[in-house]
Amino acid sequence: MSARIRTIALVCPLLLTACEWFTDFKRQPSIWTWEQVKDSMTASRGNPQMSVPTVGTAVAGYQVSYGALPATIDSMAGLRNPTAASDSSLANGRKYFQINCAVCHGDRAMGDGPATRFGMPGINLVTDVTKTRTDGYIFGMIRNGRGLMPPYNRIEELDRWDVVNYLRALQGVNGKTVPVGPLAAPGVTGDKVPGPTRMGPTEPAPYFRPHGNATTTATSTVPADTASARADSARSRIDSTRGSTIR
Repeated sequence: MSARIRTIALVCPLLLTACEWFTDFKRQPSIWTWEQVKDSMTASRGNPQMSVPTVGTAVAGYQVSYGALPATIDSMAGLRNPTAASDSSLANGRKYFQINCAVCHGDRAMGDGPATRFGMPGINLVTDVTKTRTDGYIFGMIRNGRGLMPPYNRIEELDRWDVVNYLRALQGVNGKTVPVGPLAAPGVTGDKVPGPTRMGPTEPAPYFRPHGNATTTATSTVPADTASARADSARSRIDSTRGSTIR
């Protein structure tokens, strides 16, 4: 066999495979801010310090699945509502209810929203069955969705509890009286639409000087107490990674 034929025999299989000839970083996996990796049962990759919500979460994503399954939502029925039904909570809940829920459930949650005119079944939320559901269960329905109910993760976690409080007022089970109907005419913005995220970090990420980097001068003028705090923070970060395996 000539050298030319041998070369062709070696090159042809490579041309028929899915191998990348060039690794120029044009195609690579990326993760958007706060994006879940695969599903919530798969722990996300490590994030820089202070990049997780400083307000905390009701439950970690890998502990409770985002699956729209009855058993999954039942598992959240025991979550305690951390938000009191204050005037501000009810007002915020009304805003998100009108934007996301009223189109199907109606202004008074009686299952008579405008979407029912186009074939959407009317789901009444003020029946005795729904009244006996726990706040955590309703929170889970908003979070995961189920059946005809889509997941409403565009409503942030803190705001979901406000929606729960507003629905409880519509049901008449929390002793609160709330206004119903749209907050403003279509197109009005300002405080009538969702504002900035409340789940992002509220403190800057601290600067950690790499160990053994003699050329780093960024911290040369840092006060002693600040430098000490940074060292303590770095030490706790190292300690926290020892033996921490997600099972």
